[in-house]
Amino acid sequence: MSALTGLLKALAAEHAAVYAYGLIAARSSGTLRSSATRAYQAHRAERDRLRTMITERGGSPSEAEASYALPFTPGSASEATRLAALVENGVTAAYLELVATEEPAVRQRAARAVQESVIRAYGFHPEITALPGLRPGE
Repeated sequence: MSALTGLLKALAAEHAAVYAYGLIAARSSGTLRSSATRAYQAHRAERDRLRTMITERGGSPSEAEASYALPFTPGSASEATRLAALVENGVTAAYLELVATEEPAVRQRAARAVQESVIRAYGFHPEITALPGLRPGE
């Protein structure tokens, strides 16, 4: 995978994460809302970094969709934390491919993004996954 292709895929994941965390924060309160807001801000910052990296490589960053299909709409704090963990798992999967690119700066940023998303996922839904970001059987 070229760095540019991987960056575009990661950007799409970040757009979806920003959307999902906006919904999660809006449907939460207290500590959960604070955590979701921090995650929203982290994904916005990463999205902006990716847009810059794509532009620097001559690419054209995609714009966010008006909405994204989520596996479910959270109706409780438990569902919101489960959705947040699923979002982070999806972001992790997008960056895992990018970790294999030949461009060292991109590889390093991708590895950092994987680490950050796994930490956030664990914070929302602490369970051990042998290979975060990969579905069983992949």
